[in-house]
Amino acid sequence: MIKGQFTYEEAAAYIERIPKFTKKHPLWHTREFLHRLSDPAMDARIIHVAGTNGKGSVCAYLQAILMAEGKKTGFFTSPHLVSVNERIRINNQQISDERFLEIFKEVEEVAGQMEEEGLGHPSYFEFLFGMGMLTFAREKVDYIILETGLGGRLDATNAVEHPAACVITSISLDHTDILGDTIEKIAAEKAGILKKDVPVFFDGSCKKSSDVIRKTAEVVGAPCREISKNAYEIREVDWKHIAFSRVNAYDKDVIYEIPLCGCYQAMNVELALETAEYLMEAAGRKQEIKERSRVWAEALAGITWEGRMERIGDHMILDGAHNPGAIAAFAESVREAEKSAAVSQEAPGTKELEGDPVIVFSAVADKKYEEMIQDLCTQIPARCYVVTEIEDKRRVPAEELKAVFERYTDRPVLERKELKDALRTAEQNRSKEGKIYCLGSLYLVGMVKKLLAGGGNHAEF
Repeated sequence: MIKGQFTYEEAAAYIERIPKFTKKHPLWHTREFLHRLSDPAMDARIIHVAGTNGKGSVCAYLQAILMAEGKKTGFFTSPHLVSVNERIRINNQQISDERFLEIFKEVEEVAGQMEEEGLGHPSYFEFLFGMGMLTFAREKVDYIILETGLGGRLDATNAVEHPAACVITSISLDHTDILGDTIEKIAAEKAGILKKDVPVFFDGSCKKSSDVIRKTAEVVGAPCREISKNAYEIREVDWKHIAFSRVNAYDKDVIYEIPLCGCYQAMNVELALETAEYLMEAAGRKQEIKERSRVWAEALAGITWEGRMERIGDHMILDGAHNPGAIAAFAESVREAEKSAAVSQEAPGTKELEGDPVIVFSAVADKKYEEMIQDLCTQIPARCYVVTEIEDKRRVPAEELKAVFERYTDRPVLERKELKDALRTAEQNRSKEGKIYCLGSLYLVGMVKKLLAGGGNHAEF
């Protein structure tokens, strides 16, 4: 193709090829890249969000609240499930193919110049981050929500030097080969986004990570607000939603109902609400917070967040849990939802899972998949486990996953390399009332959604 002449499909393909000819760069490189793009959107109010699990959900909740306030909001997120456009959103709408191509051409030109000068082509994530910031500048957004890609301290999004607020969600072991092999080391990397005089709101559920974040905030000079589980009270959890109330002066009488069943979502919503309240105060609107509570509750009640305990049809649930901490949160949510279902059916006791669920599982090789599998087998005694493979060079072979499962369970473990075969097998093996859970990788979630969007009906597999 002629340099600079691209179709949308060619632009998307170009981006997917980037990892093959460049590498991750230090932050000075990202700042130089943004500077050559004219430092786009640096005058917007930016909320920077890091964490192991829950950061995407917190971002989605913040987006809903800001939109309820009539604020034009840009959201940079990763990874995408189906289309790369998903990573760049304006008021929760992924940018169009036309807009994507327009922005791509400008960014590709700058990237090419940097490569020609020997500075190195921006990495995959840098390139998309540059596209996101340039889009937000063109759209003249009021607020930008930035979700880190990996870690925090060295993440490309940390090139933003003056955010309005920072948020750190729950922290657990993930990417240990890059971020460190302990909670404390990983927390230190996540806390690398903290800036002087920029408040940080963080999940205080884990003492090890909380100690690190508090110490970092003190050293940096960042006001910090630690959120504990005492900040809210869960009222109800079922397959369709979680309901909770808050323990504060603003809206203790408001019941928040989120159309996602994960118990962990209460903490994620609380982080978003506390951050939003600060932003209101900073804008001189503190006196309005109490009256806005019900508006925010209504906005959050209508939220959708793909791949997070996402219900597909009557009995399939997709969850992007891909590390031990996320698996533990997933298991807790399943148990609570089962308990709620048992109570509503007036079943005796709290009802065990009875082996009814069928779990479809896949993973990438750089994750702690054996620990995830051990936790699944211990916490969710499924009717059977169906292992499959994702479409990625880092996939774990299905036969290897099968062998690992068989070390930790005596329940049937069925190997199906093709996803369509795996879903068909899951349908054939589930009980009449049983549910199918697809988890282990966001790649798997994306593949399921793409398969169903292409005309497949999981009830027919």
